[in-house]
Amino acid sequence: MGHFQFLKEKKFYINLLIILLLCGVLLWLTFRLLDRYTRHDKVFTMPDFVGQDFRQVEHDYSKEFNFILIDSVYPKGQQPGIIYQQDPLPGSKIKKGRNVYAIIVAMTPEKTVMPNLKGISLREAIGRLESSGLDVDYLDYVSYSYKNNIIEQYYQGHPIEPGTELVKGSKIMLSVGIGDDKTDIKVPNLIGKPAEEAKRLLNLAGLNLGEEVSEDSDSIQYMCIRMMSPGPSSNKVKPGTFINVWYHSNRTMDFNKEMDELLHEDSVINRPQSFVLDTITDTFTEPIETTDYENEDEDEF
Repeated sequence: MGHFQFLKEKKFYINLLIILLLCGVLLWLTFRLLDRYTRHDKVFTMPDFVGQDFRQVEHDYSKEFNFILIDSVYPKGQQPGIIYQQDPLPGSKIKKGRNVYAIIVAMTPEKTVMPNLKGISLREAIGRLESSGLDVDYLDYVSYSYKNNIIEQYYQGHPIEPGTELVKGSKIMLSVGIGDDKTDIKVPNLIGKPAEEAKRLLNLAGLNLGEEVSEDSDSIQYMCIRMMSPGPSSNKVKPGTFINVWYHSNRTMDFNKEMDELLHEDSVINRPQSFVLDTITDTFTEPIETTDYENEDEDEF
């Protein structure tokens, strides 16, 4: 029993109480500091930074978030330096001081190499330019025995050699052979086609894109070709002719109806001559009665 004699002493209980109090204080301080460190119950809604300049966003929100740039991309038509993608996503519930990872549009333009287009067909040349990230400026048809073959390639008015480094999206002018027959081209019907495809489709047909007119202010992804001049109902045109186009939003116009009307107009304008002659002939298929006087005249002869 001598081992438990301390249980009868008052000093033991005083020390035990002090220890319990210290433990309670330590636990309280721990939880308080933990709440402060983790910002418990203090959440914010993640803003949408996409499309904004990364440096400006980093400056304006430096006290709220820690921005980390992880990559850069080269999307076509985007302003350099803007935020292209972010993590966490906009609208997410986050805490102050959170790391925000950003992908931006590259500040320096992406480079590519000029391919060799000489001696190949126009269709193949357009495909190679697209694969290299380059665009057709316009087609210049010149006298040459091989039709639609590439004679020369130009950049900013000067011949450009294969292997030359260029900025992606640069425009290349192509000198194309017109062929010995020098036949004209029928304008393709592009009514209802997306505006983004207008230039490529015309180039593939041996034509150039002329003036572009937008009839409303909708986004380019909804714009379609409403009218062309010269149009598909016109007579054939010379290779390399510039075709003017008018765009309209497919959200405010019924392009199927426009196509039906155009096809009807085209069928009337380009109706075969034989159809007209047959129509005229059909109006005189009924027999014409002759008078006795006419019969008498025939007998006299």
